[in-house]
Amino acid sequence: MNPVVQEITDRIAERSAASRSAYLERIRRDGEAARAKGPARAHLGCANLAHGFAGAPAEDKLALRAVSSTAKPGVAIVTSYNDMLSAHQPYETYPPELKAAVRAAGGVAQVAGGVPAMCDGITQGRDGMQLSLYSRDVIAMATAIALSHDMFDASLLLGVCDKIVPGLFIGALHFGHLPAIFVPAGPMTSGLPNKVKARTRQLFAEGKVGRDELLDAEAKSYHSPGTCTFYGTANSNQALLEVMGLHLPGSTFVNPHTELRHALTQAAGRRAVEITAHGAEYTPIGELVDEKSIVNACVALLATGGSTNHTLHLVAMAAAAGIVLTWDDLACLSKVVPSLTRIYPNGQADVNHFRDAGGMQVLIGDLLDEGLLHGDVMTVAGPGLDRYREAPELVDGEPAWAPVTGGSADLDVLRPVARPFAEDGGIHMVEGNLGRAVSKVSAVKPEHLVIEAPAKVFDDQLDLLAAFEAGELDGQDFVAVIRYQGPSANGMPELHKLTPPMAVLLDRGQRVAIVTDGRMSGASGKVPAAIHLSPEAADGGPIALVRDGDVIRLDSAAGTLELLVPADELARRTPEGRPLSDAQWVGTGRELFAVFRRMAGPAELGASVFGVSGAESAQHGPGLGFPAQAGFSHLETEAPAGPRPAGLPR
Repeated sequence: MNPVVQEITDRIAERSAASRSAYLERIRRDGEAARAKGPARAHLGCANLAHGFAGAPAEDKLALRAVSSTAKPGVAIVTSYNDMLSAHQPYETYPPELKAAVRAAGGVAQVAGGVPAMCDGITQGRDGMQLSLYSRDVIAMATAIALSHDMFDASLLLGVCDKIVPGLFIGALHFGHLPAIFVPAGPMTSGLPNKVKARTRQLFAEGKVGRDELLDAEAKSYHSPGTCTFYGTANSNQALLEVMGLHLPGSTFVNPHTELRHALTQAAGRRAVEITAHGAEYTPIGELVDEKSIVNACVALLATGGSTNHTLHLVAMAAAAGIVLTWDDLACLSKVVPSLTRIYPNGQADVNHFRDAGGMQVLIGDLLDEGLLHGDVMTVAGPGLDRYREAPELVDGEPAWAPVTGGSADLDVLRPVARPFAEDGGIHMVEGNLGRAVSKVSAVKPEHLVIEAPAKVFDDQLDLLAAFEAGELDGQDFVAVIRYQGPSANGMPELHKLTPPMAVLLDRGQRVAIVTDGRMSGASGKVPAAIHLSPEAADGGPIALVRDGDVIRLDSAAGTLELLVPADELARRTPEGRPLSDAQWVGTGRELFAVFRRMAGPAELGASVFGVSGAESAQHGPGLGFPAQAGFSHLETEAPAGPRPAGLPR
């Protein structure tokens, strides 16, 4: 193993010792009971069980009635299907396919529940986007409700996009004694080239093309069932699941409605039966997801230039397994994990091109060979990550796996560790007297990594757009500060609308950057940005003290973010601006989520409403300004009284 990767893994394990031990003790107790009692439904009373199989077809009803030690194990299907979203539309046919496959393998499957699946691409710039991050924790709770009937011995989790996969993951880990397999739907085929799409967006921002031209370009890009083909959060989710061993090998980027896709779906159903507590290969998800697999996910995120949303999600996902992951762990890993892919927005290729260049099998194999991934982990395919060097192909209608020989077929898209696109990962951490933030640098030109310029302060991305359209941002260097966009202000919406106008200014030769306590995710491209700034403005973070004209220095290479204002001057200032009150935060169902704003934790702790464990509190210390108990309650109806400590302790 690479010594730095090993050291960070050991550090995480040491930090997490108490919370991880408590988690494992609980799920092992549940696992032992599951093995001793036969199928999970065996301990239900007759009335309970009758309710559980009343709606099943005759063949399955007979199987579900049986509760002896040799009875068929039950498999839960938890689905995010809807036919409005392209990524989830293919799931329409999955339940009958999976039920047939599980039945053939000696089990019985039921759709245990559905989870909501919203699309950030649809809600961009709309009020509904303010519910997006909160939906992750709603999905986790919905997953728990689906599994709470105690009818099941394993689960098949159907989800792809932004918050859906982390939510399913967190929910499944709260039933950690159950094996779980994620079943992907795959990306849509390639449409309009990303370079053309991006150029059309900029032309529209400049007023050089109209809505019809822009809509035509977008429709040619997002054109069929399947995941959007750029490397945003959805496809980052899929890559991370494969490297964590929660997909079947090679199943991540197979297109929907192909013979191989159907064969892999059915294989996942059969495999779920084989890894229950009643087979010879019991593989509970709570044991599979350990410190090594979490580090593997971090390495894959960095090596592929994945979504910055995972600096939030991975922290929250790890916490669900009793593992304390910090931004500092990601920053340290980023120094030794090279950038190995160029997938849009970090390049012009899409995920289909990446797959055709060798994809996950070549990437995983090379990272294993270089000691950057832990190979000695559990996976749903069996022990060890070496199985994920293998690619599936159809043999007599069934999937068969064979090792991938050779390296990348396209060095413009995928490179080996020996010839990286960059020596470090694409995600840096920056910190200073404004707090701590995430900076995605994989698509930023080296000459743009450092900027020192006056601030232009906005409390809404639409205000920046209005200033751009009025020509107020032309011909000057500046750092755009967009505040009151954090978890406890308004749900931390993605600020995708910032990218086209800021990119236009950058292309005109202006030096510009973005500093925000909000998210940008896959929109984090060529414009230098410090995002997820913590503490956020709504919690009295120093970003609330910034005034127009204050000079800000962002050095994403050195990892610094400084407001160049004397400390005594800052001490005299009071915060400006304020988040919307609950009375103002209404419409599009937002009022139903007021409690989430009050309970949302800081970005650095995963922005979760589920609170902070004792181990996390011990790691981050009391200086955060948040209580160490189960949740946070810090949204203020008046302007915050003053800044909290500028930096988060390590």
